[in-house]
Amino acid sequence: MEFRELAVPGAWVITPRQFGDERGMFCESFKASEFEKVTGRPFDLRQVNCSVSAAGVLRGIHYTEDPPGQAKYVTCVRGAFLDVVVDLRPGSPTYGRWDSVVLDDVDRRSMFLSEGLGHAILSLADHSTVTYLCSIEYTPEFDRDMDAFDPRLGIEWPKVGLDGRPLTYIRSPKDAAAPPFS
Repeated sequence: MEFRELAVPGAWVITPRQFGDERGMFCESFKASEFEKVTGRPFDLRQVNCSVSAAGVLRGIHYTEDPPGQAKYVTCVRGAFLDVVVDLRPGSPTYGRWDSVVLDDVDRRSMFLSEGLGHAILSLADHSTVTYLCSIEYTPEFDRDMDAFDPRLGIEWPKVGLDGRPLTYIRSPKDAAAPPFS
């Protein structure tokens, strides 16, 4: 596994080694000993979520009030997503900064996001599927949202999908009504 910390400290992209032959492919998507060696922390799994999205579906920016915060380990198992992380930790030197990585079913990268970081995904193809390993169970009273199109954040969302067709952004009513970064 190869780990690379993103421009937002506490967020890593993890690229597994893939082993393929005529039968298909195998890779280790998560390995606790490697994860702990690089990040300096354990990952305590409490909930696993799976989401399937049409091209253009934008989920987020979501985060969990910190404390308790929720860490996530995100993997695309089908299709492709632009995965965006935003630093929402007050006092952080990178507060308000964002970074992004394409997660897909080709390179099979994952993204780890520490507590206090915001998260959004944009589906780049129909039927794209992502799994989230979460450090705490969903607790609605700590769940928060932020407008993914807030100009103060300046996130550069792709305008075309993997098939080259223009993307029409589709958000839930909750995400569309989310407050701005400020």
